[in-house]
Amino acid sequence: MTPDMQQRFSNLGEGDIDVLIVGAGINGAGLFRDLSAQGVNCVVVDKADFGSGTSAAPSRLIHGGLKYLETGEFGLVAQSTLERNLLLKNAPHCVEPLPTFIPVFSWTRGIWAALRTMLGSKTAPRSRGAVLIKIGLGLYDFFGSRDQVMPRHRLILKRQARKEMPHITPAIVAGGIYYDAKISRPERLVYELVKDGLEANAKSLAANFASLTAVSSGRLTFRRSDSSEFAITPRLVVNAAGPWIDQVNRALGAPSRMIGGTKGSHILLDHPELVRSLNGHMIYFEADDGRICLVYSYLGLALVGSTDTPADDPENVRCEEPETDYFLESLRSLLPTLRFDREQIVYSYSGIRPLPASDATAPGLISRDHSAPVKEPEPGRPFPIVSLVGGKWTTFRGFAEEVADTVLARLQHARRQSTRYLPIGGGKAFPADGQHRSVWINETAARTGIAVDRVDELLGRYGTTATALLAFASAYTDEQRLTGAPAYSLKEIDWIARNELVVHLADIVLRRTTLAIEGKLTLEGLREIAGVAGAALGWSPERNAGEIEDVVTQLEKFHGQMLTSKTPAAGPEKAPRPASV
Repeated sequence: MTPDMQQRFSNLGEGDIDVLIVGAGINGAGLFRDLSAQGVNCVVVDKADFGSGTSAAPSRLIHGGLKYLETGEFGLVAQSTLERNLLLKNAPHCVEPLPTFIPVFSWTRGIWAALRTMLGSKTAPRSRGAVLIKIGLGLYDFFGSRDQVMPRHRLILKRQARKEMPHITPAIVAGGIYYDAKISRPERLVYELVKDGLEANAKSLAANFASLTAVSSGRLTFRRSDSSEFAITPRLVVNAAGPWIDQVNRALGAPSRMIGGTKGSHILLDHPELVRSLNGHMIYFEADDGRICLVYSYLGLALVGSTDTPADDPENVRCEEPETDYFLESLRSLLPTLRFDREQIVYSYSGIRPLPASDATAPGLISRDHSAPVKEPEPGRPFPIVSLVGGKWTTFRGFAEEVADTVLARLQHARRQSTRYLPIGGGKAFPADGQHRSVWINETAARTGIAVDRVDELLGRYGTTATALLAFASAYTDEQRLTGAPAYSLKEIDWIARNELVVHLADIVLRRTTLAIEGKLTLEGLREIAGVAGAALGWSPERNAGEIEDVVTQLEKFHGQMLTSKTPAAGPEKAPRPASV
């Protein structure tokens, strides 16, 4: 816990908190920022780290939901495309345009099936021809015209399509190209939302790794990982626990059955030839069984996803062997001139989408829209509970705004500001274009003495937060780099450990950075990170060793990643020597 957060908790008094938000995923963090910006005193808590559950397992797309047109969810598409456009403006440090290619295998197929689906049929079309895709992309452009920042779609014939995508199967007849967006660091953005909320209201609080231990007459007690406790008596509780919503409601004395999740898995391939051939595009394609899949370049790797199968155990979700086989076979069919095998996989991940409970026969037909049902106070529970059900990553700001307005009305508290154009984290004062970026980089390099290329790298990784990092007085220099990941410095790790509410080593390598998902971690590098973090956070040698073992276990069990080492582990871990020693 940072000194500022320690001070906030030590000053916490009875009745100081208006709203408790349980769950610090993207929806909970977004709501925390919105309410704190309105002057509402909030606490956001999570039993794990910020953004460590479902919010850490998306396709990493910021998209408008093209496929939702088939199910007639036009309102959701309208909101999603708007929020996509706003995120491109509000989080330019980690959200960028993504030109997307759709392979088309027929001219007229799927029209009648699509009409049946829009009219309420429970079966989705198995194939979508050029006519249907052209209509869909036209509608998509129309819905995405508010705050538009990207080009409109185009439909190209087979010859041009195969020039754009040289390895695509010759079975196509045409291709569609439209624009969505991707997010490079979704877990970090969740943390940035929490940080923005804390900066907006000095009386708001955030606690990761805090478990609910007691509920008594409106008083809720939480225990942190260091065994310290805090208690609050909120006027209102928001349940933003995602797949765990029903469990949390039961713990609060308000049993429910709101969630019926589906599992989404992804793999990342070290495949330079594929990445080069994509030329910055995503391929959004229909697999042989009719399921929608995707592949695009992510931090130099090829990200492939996603599955959509019923699942209800968010604690033990991982990409299974049949899912991996499915991805590889789908890619072989789509791109027959490229080689795909398991040796190319450097990372995998999976999560449970917290969708509303549904009797739909196909998971893809379950609505991705959101709702916020309220359980009113009852004897023994004086506070109402607002549960955040469903939703998607892209729409978190709009969803938060809707729920915040509901909460504000109940608290009889006026809205002070809109979050519509409110920059997030490192997106604040971010250079508006290439020219402004060059000026920012050159001025920062001259002021700090750091090389221009390095400043550019840090700006891309942290946004304008890089200024605080570079100004940070650390015992380590920026020239001291991690083994196996020389793009990261020990100074970065020290700054993150001391300033970003880190509790465990996994918080750094899985969420505050993209070290793990990039496949950049080695066992030596992990030891170095643990040494720096341990020195910053006061870990004992035993705690250091346990933290390393926990990360190694998590990566192997949930992400299919085995850390390699050039030298065997030996003895307790020590911090790398600071530059000043």
